[in-house]
Amino acid sequence: MKQLTSKSWLLFPQKLTPYLFLLPALILLWLTVFWPALQAFYLSFTSYEDITQPPQWIGFANFLRLWKDAVFWKTLENTFFYLVGVVPILVIAPLGLAILVNQKLRGVSWFRAAYYTPVIISMVVAGIAWKWLYAENGLLNQWLKTLGIFPEGIPWLTSPDKILGILPISLASVMAVTIWKGLGYYMVIYLAGLQSIPGDVYEAAAIDGSDGIRKHWDITIPLMKPYLALVGVISAISATKVFEEVYIMTQGGPLDSSKTIVYYLYEQAFSNLEISYACTIGLILFLIILGLSVLRLTINQQAGDNIT
Repeated sequence: MKQLTSKSWLLFPQKLTPYLFLLPALILLWLTVFWPALQAFYLSFTSYEDITQPPQWIGFANFLRLWKDAVFWKTLENTFFYLVGVVPILVIAPLGLAILVNQKLRGVSWFRAAYYTPVIISMVVAGIAWKWLYAENGLLNQWLKTLGIFPEGIPWLTSPDKILGILPISLASVMAVTIWKGLGYYMVIYLAGLQSIPGDVYEAAAIDGSDGIRKHWDITIPLMKPYLALVGVISAISATKVFEEVYIMTQGGPLDSSKTIVYYLYEQAFSNLEISYACTIGLILFLIILGLSVLRLTINQQAGDNIT
């Protein structure tokens, strides 16, 4: 039998060292993410309304129920409106803010701090504050009454009526809070990208006649495509999973006009105690987020290939 040399004994632990460092994190991920996800996947094919009894296998019954559930399709429609209404603004507007605060001007640090302040405010505090602003006698309605635009005010959070017959007023009001709170966060991501662009590129463009606003169209936007794709991924996933704003401000009302898919999942799991049905909704949500991630990562890869 071949004897191991002292050098082999030294190399053996070194090969295992990276895995030993990863082991605590992997165990934690398995206990808090992967194992609960597998359990939720299994429960979506069972009936588990009575938590004192073991789950009963019912196959695709929950998915058939979901297919016929009008409220689920309503929440899916609201979530789609959230994506269409929030994501484009959170992709474009923070880039404009980042370009503004990237200027070498006196006191620009104060503007950066002001734009970023909503990010560090708790969503609970922000939701309550905006709920007061949206109140019947709140500041927004008082301004509108003073200006004579809407003498009776606007029922921001209490009306199921739709803007242009498409977007519910209550949902649009909640979307505005999401946009207000996310602008500063995505601005910082863009600011990091802008500061990585060499100044020589803009100087060369200025010699070629590309200056002012045109330089951002010719240089900034093409070089910022990976950051645009990243913000698109993050904002799309965040918009799909929106919950806190809805819970604090409207609780899905009125008449489910602002109820999103995550709030509906929460409602089924913790209000109605229909655990299996909530797991089925969660599985559909997972597939939607997975599809968005794959789509956006593909766009990100293509943007990177185009730049290189």
